[in-house]
Amino acid sequence: MRAVIQRVTSASCVVEGNTTGTIGLGFLVLLGIEDADSLEDMEWLAGKIANMRVFGDEQGLMNKALADIDGNILLISQFTLFAATKKGNRPGFTRAARPDKAIPLYEAMIKQLSSLLNKDVQTGIFGADMKISLVNDGPVTIILDTKNKE
Repeated sequence: MRAVIQRVTSASCVVEGNTTGTIGLGFLVLLGIEDADSLEDMEWLAGKIANMRVFGDEQGLMNKALADIDGNILLISQFTLFAATKKGNRPGFTRAARPDKAIPLYEAMIKQLSSLLNKDVQTGIFGADMKISLVNDGPVTIILDTKNKE
């Protein structure tokens, strides 16, 4: 699994003119799922996201996590995070998990994050053409990969 985590002051997702998710201060998380991913990957990644300390404390240092600031998450599925770009100029997406594998892991991630934060996670619609708006705060953008835990 790969996640691009953006610290935001606000973010929203619109599908066919309807808002499916909107948050204030928190994280916009773009989530990519590949065939090799498992529930263990999801649990590790959810824990990292929920506990990532990138919000400012009283001294302006990045010491606070989402729970400390009552922050929220907008979680968006994004298979293009597994784009293969080595050959040519048209990306390939064969590493991205098909919906029958990806949807259960995406739904498990929503439940896990909701449980860890003790609040609902806002979402887009899996597989839909989504329009994402955000105000990146900082900017702070972190990339996590369960197969490359740096």
